[in-house]
Amino acid sequence: MFRRIRILAALALLTLLAGCGNEELTGVGYRGGVSSVNESSFTLWQGAWLTAAIVGAITLILILWPPLFHRKKDGQPFPRQTQYNIPAEIAYTVIPFIIVAVLFGYTAKAESEIVKVSPPTSTAVHDITVNGIQWSWQFTYKEAGAGTTVTGTPAQPPVLYMPLGEKVRFTFTASDVIHSFWVPEFMIQMQNIPGVTNNLEFTANELGEFRGFCNILCGRQHAQMRFTVKVVTPQEYDSYIQSLKAGANA
Repeated sequence: MFRRIRILAALALLTLLAGCGNEELTGVGYRGGVSSVNESSFTLWQGAWLTAAIVGAITLILILWPPLFHRKKDGQPFPRQTQYNIPAEIAYTVIPFIIVAVLFGYTAKAESEIVKVSPPTSTAVHDITVNGIQWSWQFTYKEAGAGTTVTGTPAQPPVLYMPLGEKVRFTFTASDVIHSFWVPEFMIQMQNIPGVTNNLEFTANELGEFRGFCNILCGRQHAQMRFTVKVVTPQEYDSYIQSLKAGANA
């Protein structure tokens, strides 16, 4: 029986390793350095999963150890029963408290780095407003001026342009119900709430296209609230801004 369990465990591990690259496996599905948010939260993400794995393994051993190695055998007296074990109960209370406290400390540190935003007067930051609507997105680039809002539809999801290696300050709003701006590969998520303005600032560190979603159920076509983040060179970003200006003046 134990031999079969070992074989099945080995096959499961090989399947997992075959489906993930070394970097993705290390990051438990994510890669570090894709955005400035990844840089702040990637170590926390790894540590949380490592802690969960250790706690899960210890818990599994404690569950399986008694029935496997302390089963009552014929002729043996019934073991003495106890109502409580004070050292064990103290350990079961203190150890989880320490784990939660450490994770809370690292989470608070990462969150303070992630939500830090430059002053509104800073000119070294690009400003983009992201407005959630049923059921798509509106992107307004401050540099392009009035009348240049890009509005998507469920059938034609919009594209959000970001310059590589340059800070972008986002303002999140919503026109109807609560939505949520989520770019998994950036390890970023921020809610779009009607009547509330949320801000976030981060930098994209890799060229390419990245999928974005709304991850809060917001109505009938919630699943179609998608968008694409396109990270381009600063020169290409400037060209895109100029094309928005030209389209507004045409």
